[in-house]
Amino acid sequence: MSILVISCSLHQQSRSYVLAREMVTNFEKLGVNARLYDLRDYELPFCNAGTSSDHPHTIAIKQAIAAAQTVILAVPIYTFDVNAVAKNLLELTGRAWTNKLVGFLCAAGGRSSYMSVMNISNDLMLDYRCMIIPRFVYAVGDDFGDDRLPTMHVTSPLISDRLRQLATVTVELTRALAGIKIT
Repeated sequence: MSILVISCSLHQQSRSYVLAREMVTNFEKLGVNARLYDLRDYELPFCNAGTSSDHPHTIAIKQAIAAAQTVILAVPIYTFDVNAVAKNLLELTGRAWTNKLVGFLCAAGGRSSYMSVMNISNDLMLDYRCMIIPRFVYAVGDDFGDDRLPTMHVTSPLISDRLRQLATVTVELTRALAGIKIT
């Protein structure tokens, strides 16, 4: 089973990263290895018609996505949408997303943007035939202890439970879809 978790925030004290890290821990508790990519560690160029697809970091993340059965995106929500880093990632890696199972972890400033992943979900479904996990995690600042400190962690029992539920359903769906080619 190949599961990739990608944290798409560039913030030094990223809530998205905390969710991603917690998700990987939940996968490990289920006996599944998941690889965590933190985009703060990858200098991805802006997508353009030039050489952005030839950048070594673009190639590395594209290969990781292509090799994965399932990808969980941990995204910050800005102005009722996923951040530009997540959008740029999708543009840079394009066809690597084909036929993936995809889930979302969202870190937002307010509770009103819970449908913000719909645009990127539609892109993934329609352009790359991805299957979107019908459960996602949506957290705000109040759901974290030591918010924006190096010791930041999830404190909300509801968010912790949702992370466990998403990990479980992700593993179940990944197993169920193994060997099925979506065309």
